[in-house]
Amino acid sequence: MRLNEFVKLKRHSVHLTQPELAEKAGIGLRFIRELEQGKESLKLDKVNKVLNLFGFEVGAVELKNRENDR
Repeated sequence: MRLNEFVKLKRHSVHLTQPELAEKAGIGLRFIRELEQGKESLKLDKVNKVLNLFGFEVGAVELKNRENDR
């Protein structure tokens, strides 16, 4: 699951709007919108502020062998 999908799913699961999530995380609404739209370059400290609300943080994940995915 992609990060943007994960955040949107978690936000919906706790019945928060984007403005409410931004306020709780202490970051701007624009950042939440960009995060949920899948913007490719985001500040990790801000991403972690959002994820921490749900008990998660950004971490390294091993990539699957791309040839095996086909």
